[in-house]
Amino acid sequence: MKDILPLKGIRIVAFEHVLTAPYCSMILADLGAEVIKIERPDIGDDSRSFGPFVDDQSGYFISINRNKKSIAVNLKTPEGLEIVKGLIKNSDVFLENFRPGTLKKFGLDYESVKQIKPDIIHVSISGFGNDVLPEYQGLPGYDIIAQAYGGLMDITGQPDGPPTRVGASVADIFAGMYAAIGILAAIYKREKTGEGSRIDVSMVDSIVSVLENAVVRYTLTGEVPKRIGSRHPSIAPFDVFEAKDGWVVIGVGNDSLWQRFCKAIGKEELINHPKYKTNKTRVENYDELKKILTEWTKSLSVAEIIKILREAGVPCGPVNTVKNVVEDPNVNYRGMIVEVDQPKVGKVRTAGNPLMFSFLKRRKYTPSPAPLLGEHTREVLRSLLGYDEKKINELVEKGVIKVG
Repeated sequence: MKDILPLKGIRIVAFEHVLTAPYCSMILADLGAEVIKIERPDIGDDSRSFGPFVDDQSGYFISINRNKKSIAVNLKTPEGLEIVKGLIKNSDVFLENFRPGTLKKFGLDYESVKQIKPDIIHVSISGFGNDVLPEYQGLPGYDIIAQAYGGLMDITGQPDGPPTRVGASVADIFAGMYAAIGILAAIYKREKTGEGSRIDVSMVDSIVSVLENAVVRYTLTGEVPKRIGSRHPSIAPFDVFEAKDGWVVIGVGNDSLWQRFCKAIGKEELINHPKYKTNKTRVENYDELKKILTEWTKSLSVAEIIKILREAGVPCGPVNTVKNVVEDPNVNYRGMIVEVDQPKVGKVRTAGNPLMFSFLKRRKYTPSPAPLLGEHTREVLRSLLGYDEKKINELVEKGVIKVG
């Protein structure tokens, strides 16, 4: 199965930690790239210390590091730096997500790395970016900082509540996705021109890019978007509604659906009501409309609402818990919950890759487990750099490397 993956033959050296770069490299590893993850010999990737834990192994780490190789190297030693530069020379992509400027002192900035391998694709992911105004240079960035600075938190949450972080680390994840897209574009460019690339991805930029209509609403109208809960600012009804036993979402995206929806719920009098006839008027009078619709939804169970609306062709769905999602038959049929046989732990189920190719039967694909710290150090040093066992053992004794 791995022989037909589209990125087979592409090698990525990833000096990565925690989430955004590991998420990027996991996407590419899922597509067949060989990802060599460089970790510190003492504690490895910081996320190895994040819970939940099973037999002292981090579930967090396991969930975003499948299909990779781990090599544990002390970059602060001359021998360790020599190893990393040797790996870069034999790779297509160098990926990192440390604070801007951190790797320059090791000679691993783009201009220096380009001297090692002229056609390298050098990718940096950071909170605010590498090319920034002077006062932003070297600023650290976490997901919550990027969500806040990028404007997402201010439009997320209930109107009478505080700014709210999205429930997943979307700044890290969006930046990782953009980096993966950039890498694929740079590989394509190199195929045509023979030239490498420098890719600078910012978590804040990534958040700004997904603000959907919030930016244009402000630039066109001068209106500063505010928190409005789960409803859509420009479409109605497009919201979450309370049922007898839970919550449902209903999306009526146009006037034709509105007519269908009103007939399905037995409120045909609303179809041509002057306050609700068009999407524009429904948005303008939404507070009143929601009260009317909530009376209907609260009289029924989630299952009953879903049945009625689906039969009418009205977009809707339950508000699932994570348990519901993991056990959902269609989510599993689509291969979105993958199982890895993790050493020392056993079977672990994690979220899969949503890309489904005609040539790849994803549901039959079993990914490799997340690596143990330094698990592939010997293999990589032997196969890529030609180190013999004597030299490897000497480096282990000196604390330059750790072998799994």
